[in-house]
Amino acid sequence: MSETLLEEVRRAMAEADCLATKEAVDAAYDNLAAEISERLSRANPLVYTVMHGGLIIAGQLIPRLDFPLETAYLHATRYGHALNGSYLDWRVRPTQDLAGRTVLVLDDILDEGHTLKAICQHFREQGVAEVLTAVLVHKVHERKAEPGMRADFSGMDIADRFLFGCGMDYKGYWRNAPGIYALKGH
Repeated sequence: MSETLLEEVRRAMAEADCLATKEAVDAAYDNLAAEISERLSRANPLVYTVMHGGLIIAGQLIPRLDFPLETAYLHATRYGHALNGSYLDWRVRPTQDLAGRTVLVLDDILDEGHTLKAICQHFREQGVAEVLTAVLVHKVHERKAEPGMRADFSGMDIADRFLFGCGMDYKGYWRNAPGIYALKGH
């Protein structure tokens, strides 16, 4: 790794605008857990984490869910810039038997939503009873994969800026930042 890149990512954090403190993020996790628990505590859900961004939300949210559930992960990205969200590059595919299951998909952010939409479509094609989505951040803008698209459970709405922290990264770094930050000038 180049020393220049490390200096750049350190400078990005030093200059960033904090849009949500650790305390605000913790409150969002608590609210998400309460909403999800109310809806899914009797559903025997299979909770899928979307890697890599969903890693942090899963680690913070799943221990707050006080009911039996199973966990798994997947890793998928869209092919190039294809607008048809059904074309996914599966790095790690779902491996469990999904027929008749309730599936909750965890991710860090709903930005445009093409990948999340395609993942949910894949689960529906596998015969799930229900697929729900939960994100820490809903990015506020009108460029969603579908007009008015939202996750079933959202922790907080954040302005349309370049975000990092709580699973979101800047050049592969700062997913571990405890708050949500915006790159200066973006």
